[in-house]
Amino acid sequence: MIRVAFHAPMKSPCSPVPSGDREMARNLMAAIAAGGARVDLVSELKTHDKAGDADAQARARDLATAEIARLTHALGSDPPALWVTYHNYYKAPDLIGPAVSRALGLPYVQIESTRARKRLSGAWADFAVAAEAACDAAAVIFHLTANDLITLKRHRPPGQSLIRLRPFLPVAQLPNASDCAGAMLAAGMMRTGDKLDSYRIVADTLGRLRGPWHLNIAGDGPARGTIEAMMAPFGARVRFLGQLDRDALASAYGRASLFFWPGVNEAFGMVYLEAQAAGLPVVAQNRPGVRDILLPGDYPRPGQGAGALASRIQTLLDNPALRRDLGAKARAMIARRHLMAGATETFWSAVTPLLDAAP
Repeated sequence: MIRVAFHAPMKSPCSPVPSGDREMARNLMAAIAAGGARVDLVSELKTHDKAGDADAQARARDLATAEIARLTHALGSDPPALWVTYHNYYKAPDLIGPAVSRALGLPYVQIESTRARKRLSGAWADFAVAAEAACDAAAVIFHLTANDLITLKRHRPPGQSLIRLRPFLPVAQLPNASDCAGAMLAAGMMRTGDKLDSYRIVADTLGRLRGPWHLNIAGDGPARGTIEAMMAPFGARVRFLGQLDRDALASAYGRASLFFWPGVNEAFGMVYLEAQAAGLPVVAQNRPGVRDILLPGDYPRPGQGAGALASRIQTLLDNPALRRDLGAKARAMIARRHLMAGATETFWSAVTPLLDAAP
């Protein structure tokens, strides 16, 4: 059996803290394994530096040096056939994969990597240099969004392949479809930053809706109190479901009328795939990454504000047949493009030539 070494410097798939990054890492490991391989999480070294802290970056480099030595020794007697790194970028560079791969003669590939040459100066300069070097070392980079492809293509070294890997759900078939007749649903971690900004847009939008409506919110986190205060003016029309496990969230999609999440700075957003798989129409802003996985349509641009989102929601609330029609089309799109079998085929089609060429 082919063995694949897997590493996620942004966030380990074993992290106890739920997030889109954790789920995507787990899904990728499953998709690669579905091609007949054994996927080993060879390191849980986390290099993510959110604050631009030079001391934290220096500590990460020291840990990486020790990890390179450990892995080179541990894997040297029976090396894997391939190294895969998920999510290399300037705040979380892969500091170990290229070195270990060179030492052991392994093909090295990346999934969802971004280039940001404007970060080669400033608080993350050292990490940005490392992220660029790791990108340069990859024989193949799988990109998940059209936005990421722009700079990957601009700075691609000779011989590097850039392959589109569509974001996907880790399932072979779709869940039961919603009848699009319940309350609206929103879902997002409750933390400061981009998630909280999305919740602010949600609250602003709700205040512009007419007639009877209800919204369920799935999610939890340190900013929950702030978000509850935002939603307090709407009283019982907004209900907090808390953090839901996979089955409970699937049930929530199945009871909803539509899915509403603005998507501020989302890389793409697994919730959009899950909602559409359940046959829900989606109301979101037209943002890079997000637009790549939504049913094609006229989504409001961020500059159009909450009024444009409210208008779109009102149209859907007033037209149950339109909700069901758009939901069915979104569901069919997920079945065609965004299930695990397609990801498995894309991955192995791209990396098999690397394995065949390896000594």
